Amino acid sequence: MQYRTYRPGPPLSDFVAYMWALRDLAVHSQERIVPSGTLELVVNLNEDGLRIYDPRSGAWRRYSGAVVSGAYRRYFVIDTRDHASIVGVHFKAGGALPFLNTPPGELADRHVDLEMLWGQAALVLRERLCTAATSSDRFAVLEDALRSHLPTVRPDHPAVAIALGQLAQPGTTVGEVAANVGLSRRRFIEVFTAQVGITPKRLSRVLRFQRASVLARRSPAPDWARLAVVCGYFDQSHLIHDVHEFTGISPAHLGPASEQVKELHLALPDGGQIPPRR
Repeated sequence: MQYRTYRPGPPLSDFVAYMWALRDLAVHSQERIVPSGTLELVVNLNEDGLRIYDPRSGAWRRYSGAVVSGAYRRYFVIDTRDHASIVGVHFKAGGALPFLNTPPGELADRHVDLEMLWGQAALVLRERLCTAATSSDRFAVLEDALRSHLPTVRPDHPAVAIALGQLAQPGTTVGEVAANVGLSRRRFIEVFTAQVGITPKRLSRVLRFQRASVLARRSPAPDWARLAVVCGYFDQSHLIHDVHEFTGISPAHLGPASEQVKELHLALPDGGQIPPRR
Protein backbone atom coordinates (compact mmCIF):
# COMPACT_ATOMS: atom_id res chain seq x y z
CA MET A 1 0.00 0.00 0.00
CA GLN A 2 1.17 3.50 -0.83
CA TYR A 3 -0.42 6.31 1.15
CA ARG A 4 0.67 9.94 0.88
CA THR A 5 -0.72 13.16 2.31
CA TYR A 6 -0.16 16.81 1.46
CA ARG A 7 -1.15 19.98 3.30
CA PRO A 8 -1.78 22.95 0.99
CA GLY A 9 -0.72 26.47 1.84
CA PRO A 10 -2.92 29.59 2.15
CA PRO A 11 -5.63 30.33 1.31
CA LEU A 12 -6.68 26.67 0.96
CA SER A 13 -5.18 25.82 4.35
CA ASP A 14 -8.06 27.73 5.93
CA PHE A 15 -10.47 25.15 4.56
CA VAL A 16 -8.52 21.95 3.80
CA ALA A 17 -6.92 19.75 6.47
CA TYR A 18 -4.97 17.68 3.93
CA MET A 19 -5.09 15.97 0.56
CA TRP A 20 -4.32 12.29 0.23
CA ALA A 21 -3.45 9.65 -2.36
CA LEU A 22 -3.86 5.88 -1.93
CA ARG A 23 -2.70 3.08 -4.22
CA ASP A 24 -2.69 -0.73 -4.32
CA LEU A 25 -5.12 -1.32 -1.45
CA ALA A 26 -6.16 -4.96 -1.91
CA VAL A 27 -5.43 -6.80 1.36
CA HIS A 28 -9.12 -7.05 2.31
CA SER A 29 -12.38 -6.24 0.53
CA GLN A 30 -14.20 -4.03 3.02
CA GLU A 31 -13.58 -1.07 5.29
CA ARG A 32 -15.69 0.88 7.71
CA ILE A 33 -15.34 4.64 7.41
CA VAL A 34 -16.01 6.16 10.81
CA PRO A 35 -17.40 9.68 11.29
CA SER A 36 -14.96 12.58 11.09
CA GLY A 37 -17.34 15.54 11.43
CA THR A 38 -16.13 16.80 8.04
CA LEU A 39 -16.76 16.41 4.32
CA GLU A 40 -14.53 14.58 1.87
CA LEU A 41 -13.94 14.87 -1.87
CA VAL A 42 -12.95 11.49 -3.35
CA VAL A 43 -11.87 10.64 -6.90
CA ASN A 44 -11.36 7.09 -8.18
CA LEU A 45 -8.58 7.06 -10.78
CA ASN A 46 -8.88 3.37 -11.63
CA GLU A 47 -12.46 3.38 -12.90
CA ASP A 48 -15.35 5.81 -13.10
CA GLY A 49 -17.32 4.51 -10.16
CA LEU A 50 -17.48 4.11 -6.37
CA ARG A 51 -19.77 1.87 -4.32
CA ILE A 52 -21.03 2.76 -0.85
CA TYR A 53 -22.76 0.23 1.42
CA ASP A 54 -25.45 0.64 4.04
CA PRO A 55 -24.01 -1.21 7.08
CA ARG A 56 -27.47 -2.22 8.30
CA SER A 57 -29.00 -3.68 5.14
CA GLY A 58 -25.86 -4.42 3.12
CA ALA A 59 -27.48 -2.66 0.16
CA TRP A 60 -25.11 -0.65 -1.99
CA ARG A 61 -25.32 2.28 -4.35
CA ARG A 62 -22.95 3.08 -7.16
CA TYR A 63 -21.76 6.66 -7.67
CA SER A 64 -19.55 8.24 -10.29
CA GLY A 65 -15.77 8.22 -9.95
CA ALA A 66 -15.78 11.66 -8.31
CA VAL A 67 -17.97 12.13 -5.24
CA VAL A 68 -18.42 14.32 -2.20
CA SER A 69 -19.04 12.50 1.06
CA GLY A 70 -21.16 14.53 3.44
CA ALA A 71 -20.66 14.56 7.19
CA TYR A 72 -21.88 11.18 8.43
CA ARG A 73 -23.33 10.61 11.88
CA ARG A 74 -22.45 6.89 11.81
CA TYR A 75 -20.06 4.70 9.89
CA PHE A 76 -20.56 3.45 6.34
CA VAL A 77 -18.85 0.67 4.40
CA ILE A 78 -16.75 0.88 1.24
CA ASP A 79 -15.54 -1.69 -1.27
CA THR A 80 -11.75 -1.48 -1.39
CA ARG A 81 -11.73 -2.88 -4.93
CA ASP A 82 -12.78 0.63 -5.95
CA HIS A 83 -9.65 2.00 -4.25
CA ALA A 84 -6.78 0.58 -6.31
CA SER A 85 -5.84 4.17 -7.12
CA ILE A 86 -7.71 6.99 -5.44
CA VAL A 87 -7.16 10.56 -4.27
CA GLY A 88 -9.11 12.83 -1.98
CA VAL A 89 -9.46 16.07 -0.09
CA HIS A 90 -10.16 15.98 3.63
CA PHE A 91 -11.78 19.29 4.50
CA LYS A 92 -11.62 20.90 7.91
CA ALA A 93 -14.90 20.99 9.84
CA GLY A 94 -17.00 23.62 8.07
CA GLY A 95 -14.30 24.06 5.43
CA ALA A 96 -16.13 22.56 2.45
CA LEU A 97 -18.81 25.28 2.30
CA PRO A 98 -17.03 27.69 -0.10
CA PHE A 99 -16.48 24.93 -2.68
CA LEU A 100 -20.05 23.67 -2.88
CA ASN A 101 -23.20 25.00 -4.46
CA THR A 102 -25.27 23.71 -1.57
CA PRO A 103 -25.00 23.97 2.24
CA PRO A 104 -23.12 21.01 3.79
CA GLY A 105 -26.11 20.50 6.05
CA GLU A 106 -28.04 19.26 3.02
CA LEU A 107 -25.37 16.62 2.35
CA ALA A 108 -25.43 15.01 5.80
CA ASP A 109 -25.30 11.19 5.72
CA ARG A 110 -25.11 11.28 1.91
CA HIS A 111 -22.72 10.83 -0.96
CA VAL A 112 -23.26 13.09 -3.97
CA ASP A 113 -21.67 12.91 -7.41
CA LEU A 114 -19.34 15.88 -7.78
CA GLU A 115 -20.89 16.54 -11.19
CA MET A 116 -24.14 17.52 -9.45
CA LEU A 117 -22.25 20.26 -7.62
CA TRP A 118 -19.63 21.34 -10.17
CA GLY A 119 -21.15 20.31 -13.48
CA GLN A 120 -18.70 19.77 -16.35
CA ALA A 121 -15.79 20.91 -14.14
CA ALA A 122 -16.08 17.65 -12.18
CA LEU A 123 -15.47 15.59 -15.33
CA VAL A 124 -12.53 17.80 -16.29
CA LEU A 125 -11.04 17.38 -12.80
CA ARG A 126 -11.19 13.60 -12.90
CA GLU A 127 -9.69 13.52 -16.40
CA ARG A 128 -6.80 15.74 -15.32
CA LEU A 129 -6.19 13.62 -12.21
CA CYS A 130 -6.19 10.41 -14.25
CA THR A 131 -3.56 11.76 -16.63
CA ALA A 132 -1.32 13.21 -13.89
CA ALA A 133 1.88 11.19 -13.55
CA THR A 134 2.61 11.36 -9.81
CA SER A 135 0.89 11.98 -6.49
CA SER A 136 2.54 15.41 -6.33
CA ASP A 137 1.09 16.23 -9.74
CA ARG A 138 -2.35 15.13 -8.59
CA PHE A 139 -2.14 17.27 -5.47
CA ALA A 140 -1.29 20.23 -7.72
CA VAL A 141 -4.35 19.47 -9.88
CA LEU A 142 -6.58 19.33 -6.80
CA GLU A 143 -5.15 22.62 -5.53
CA ASP A 144 -5.81 24.29 -8.87
CA ALA A 145 -9.39 23.02 -8.98
CA LEU A 146 -10.17 24.13 -5.44
CA ARG A 147 -8.65 27.55 -5.98
CA SER A 148 -10.81 28.04 -9.07
CA HIS A 149 -13.93 27.35 -6.98
CA LEU A 150 -12.95 29.58 -4.06
CA PRO A 151 -15.33 32.58 -3.96
CA THR A 152 -14.09 36.13 -3.53
CA VAL A 153 -16.32 36.67 -0.50
CA ARG A 154 -16.23 34.00 2.19
CA PRO A 155 -19.73 32.56 2.79
CA ASP A 156 -19.01 31.13 6.24
CA HIS A 157 -20.53 32.60 9.41
CA PRO A 158 -17.88 34.03 11.78
CA ALA A 159 -19.57 32.41 14.78
CA VAL A 160 -18.87 28.93 13.41
CA ALA A 161 -15.09 29.33 13.44
CA ILE A 162 -15.22 30.47 17.07
CA ALA A 163 -17.55 27.62 17.96
CA LEU A 164 -15.33 24.99 16.36
CA GLY A 165 -12.41 26.07 18.51
CA GLN A 166 -14.49 25.95 21.66
CA LEU A 167 -16.16 22.63 20.91
CA ALA A 168 -12.73 21.05 20.56
CA GLN A 169 -12.24 21.63 24.29
CA PRO A 170 -13.53 18.69 26.39
CA GLY A 171 -16.57 19.45 28.52
CA THR A 172 -17.80 22.46 26.55
CA THR A 173 -21.58 22.53 26.13
CA VAL A 174 -23.59 23.77 23.16
CA GLY A 175 -25.39 26.27 25.38
CA GLU A 176 -22.10 27.77 26.54
CA VAL A 177 -20.81 28.11 22.98
CA ALA A 178 -24.06 29.70 21.77
CA ALA A 179 -23.84 32.29 24.55
CA ASN A 180 -20.18 32.97 23.78
CA VAL A 181 -20.88 33.69 20.09
CA GLY A 182 -23.90 35.86 20.88
CA LEU A 183 -26.58 33.72 19.25
CA SER A 184 -29.66 32.04 20.63
CA ARG A 185 -29.24 28.30 21.05
CA ARG A 186 -31.70 27.60 18.24
CA ARG A 187 -30.10 30.06 15.81
CA PHE A 188 -26.61 28.82 16.65
CA ILE A 189 -27.53 25.19 15.94
CA GLU A 190 -29.16 26.24 12.65
CA VAL A 191 -26.15 28.23 11.43
CA PHE A 192 -23.63 25.64 12.61
CA THR A 193 -25.42 22.65 11.07
CA ALA A 194 -25.87 24.38 7.71
CA GLN A 195 -22.13 25.11 7.45
CA VAL A 196 -20.57 22.06 9.12
CA GLY A 197 -23.05 19.40 8.07
CA ILE A 198 -23.92 18.03 11.51
CA THR A 199 -25.18 19.61 14.73
CA PRO A 200 -22.69 21.00 17.25
CA LYS A 201 -23.71 18.33 19.74
CA ARG A 202 -23.01 15.56 17.24
CA LEU A 203 -19.65 17.07 16.31
CA SER A 204 -18.73 17.31 19.98
CA ARG A 205 -19.49 13.60 20.34
CA VAL A 206 -17.41 12.75 17.26
CA LEU A 207 -14.44 14.74 18.58
CA ARG A 208 -14.72 13.04 21.97
CA PHE A 209 -14.81 9.62 20.28
CA GLN A 210 -11.72 10.53 18.23
CA ARG A 211 -9.81 11.48 21.39
CA ALA A 212 -10.74 8.15 22.99
CA SER A 213 -9.76 6.22 19.86
CA VAL A 214 -6.32 7.87 19.69
CA LEU A 215 -5.60 7.21 23.36
CA ALA A 216 -6.79 3.60 23.09
CA ARG A 217 -4.35 2.92 20.27
CA ARG A 218 -1.44 4.19 22.34
CA SER A 219 -1.87 1.53 25.00
CA PRO A 220 -1.49 -2.27 24.62
CA ALA A 221 -4.17 -2.74 27.29
CA PRO A 222 -6.39 0.37 27.55
CA ASP A 223 -8.05 1.10 30.89
CA TRP A 224 -11.48 1.90 29.47
CA ALA A 225 -12.95 3.20 32.72
CA ARG A 226 -10.10 5.67 33.15
CA LEU A 227 -10.08 6.57 29.47
CA ALA A 228 -13.81 7.34 29.64
CA VAL A 229 -13.23 9.85 32.44
CA VAL A 230 -10.22 11.45 30.73
CA CYS A 231 -12.16 11.96 27.49
CA GLY A 232 -15.22 13.47 29.16
CA TYR A 233 -17.66 10.53 29.19
CA PHE A 234 -20.04 10.02 32.09
CA ASP A 235 -18.78 6.46 32.55
CA GLN A 236 -17.45 3.44 30.67
CA SER A 237 -20.89 2.41 29.38
CA HIS A 238 -21.29 5.87 27.86
CA LEU A 239 -17.99 5.39 26.00
CA ILE A 240 -18.98 1.89 24.85
CA HIS A 241 -22.25 3.26 23.46
CA ASP A 242 -20.50 5.92 21.37
CA VAL A 243 -17.82 3.55 20.06
CA HIS A 244 -20.45 1.06 18.94
CA GLU A 245 -22.60 3.76 17.33
CA PHE A 246 -19.71 5.31 15.41
CA THR A 247 -17.87 2.12 14.41
CA GLY A 248 -20.21 -0.85 14.86
CA ILE A 249 -17.60 -2.63 16.99
CA SER A 250 -16.75 -2.84 20.68
CA PRO A 251 -13.98 -0.71 22.30
CA ALA A 252 -11.82 -3.83 22.63
CA HIS A 253 -11.35 -3.80 18.85
CA LEU A 254 -10.09 -0.20 18.85
CA GLY A 255 -6.80 -1.05 20.55
CA PRO A 256 -3.37 -1.37 18.89
CA ALA A 257 -4.21 -4.78 17.43
CA SER A 258 -7.01 -3.39 15.27
CA GLU A 259 -6.12 -2.76 11.65
CA GLN A 260 -6.47 0.90 10.73
CA VAL A 261 -5.58 1.27 7.07
CA LYS A 262 -5.57 5.07 7.12
CA GLU A 263 -7.12 7.69 9.33
CA LEU A 264 -10.83 6.96 9.91
CA HIS A 265 -10.64 3.62 7.98
CA LEU A 266 -11.14 0.33 9.86
CA ALA A 267 -10.52 -2.92 7.99
CA LEU A 268 -13.27 -5.55 8.02
CA PRO A 269 -12.96 -9.32 7.64
CA ASP A 270 -13.57 -10.52 4.09
CA GLY A 271 -16.92 -11.91 3.06
CA GLY A 272 -20.51 -10.91 3.63
CA GLN A 273 -21.57 -7.68 2.06
CA ILE A 274 -19.58 -7.40 -1.15
CA PRO A 275 -21.34 -8.92 -4.19
CA PRO A 276 -19.44 -10.02 -7.30
CA ARG A 277 -18.65 -7.45 -10.00
CA ARG A 278 -21.13 -6.98 -12.81
